[in-house]
Amino acid sequence: NVTGVQTCALPILMQISSISKKTERRKIFLGTDPIINIAVLLLTGIGILLVYAATRDWFAANGQDPEYYLKRQLVNVIIGLALAYGVTLVDYRLLRAYTPVIWGAGVIGLILVLIPGVGSIVNGARSWISLPGGFQIQPAEIAKLTIIVGMALILAEREAGASGPTDRQVLYSLLVAAVPILLIVAQPDLGTVLIISAAVISIIAISGARLRWVIGLIVLGITGIYLAVASGEVSEYQLNRLRSFVDPFADPQATGYQLRQARITIGSGGLFGKGLFEGPQTNGRFVPEQQTDFIFTVAGEELGFLGSSLILALYLIILMRAFSIARRSNELFGRIVTVGVIAWFAFQIFQNIGMTMGLMPMTGVPLPFLSYGGSSMFANMIGIGLLQNVYQRSR
Repeated sequence: NVTGVQTCALPILMQISSISKKTERRKIFLGTDPIINIAVLLLTGIGILLVYAATRDWFAANGQDPEYYLKRQLVNVIIGLALAYGVTLVDYRLLRAYTPVIWGAGVIGLILVLIPGVGSIVNGARSWISLPGGFQIQPAEIAKLTIIVGMALILAEREAGASGPTDRQVLYSLLVAAVPILLIVAQPDLGTVLIISAAVISIIAISGARLRWVIGLIVLGITGIYLAVASGEVSEYQLNRLRSFVDPFADPQATGYQLRQARITIGSGGLFGKGLFEGPQTNGRFVPEQQTDFIFTVAGEELGFLGSSLILALYLIILMRAFSIARRSNELFGRIVTVGVIAWFAFQIFQNIGMTMGLMPMTGVPLPFLSYGGSSMFANMIGIGLLQNVYQRSR
């Protein structure tokens, strides 16, 4: 009886299919780069401790929950890890079909944040959308991902025999980046604009576009920054940060004070540091925004030169492994996405650590995987998920 055989076999086939899907998911997870996984887990673990060290004593002294930031950062990391794992489950090549939707959602978020009553103003920039439960989301962080994937979609297309994208493709890809960048400039958020600009130039360069495009973008970027400052588009708060970079005593009560205290805090740690939770500068809250933009000062004071060097080494490992993923990728779309994530991480790390030591202007960007903040953590973890996705499917 054929019908009877089919009826008996159906539950078995469904069970086999379910086991096959679970096995495939397990293979995807185990097939990711273990070195990147370990480095990211170590960085997030160090970040949780540093955030706790930066806030514990001050909150306790003021009669508030000393574990407030610790609990929220733990939640941010757990959600971020779940997002990273979720990104690895979907073949990155399928993102091409959903890229217009992803890009459109990113642009809508940037528009919403500019609407009074929806967007919240923090440090002179309307960059946040408040959510129930005291949480906030920063659409500009997600925009980094949408720009990278959107540009890769256009630049990865090749005509038969073509060694690089056409000028029209380059223009279209720049338009994909220009719309979110202009919306971020309107907030204004100069730090995020600089990071995205570095990623855009790197993507154009790796795509095989003509050299004149790269040179032109660099010149355009420098000119745009000058015009933004000269025309008054940059807020007074951010202008004071730029002045403090040139002269730390230009704004002694605010940004200049912050920069001087950051240098003192990092330098006071010496070789081995004061010990975790034992930093007098950190416990006294002498550095404003220490759990977010200036988290590296906690590492400098409490972990010392050796602890800070370990953090830098972990970042270097991630970037080196990411370069290896880009090099071994046999598909242009994945290679461009990987290079975009590398440029984003590398410039943001350099910008954040550089500004704490007075080597770069203060622009208010978080340190990846260490700084407190949900939006930054989620975006960083999704970026890691993209790297692992390309790695797994290039093997």
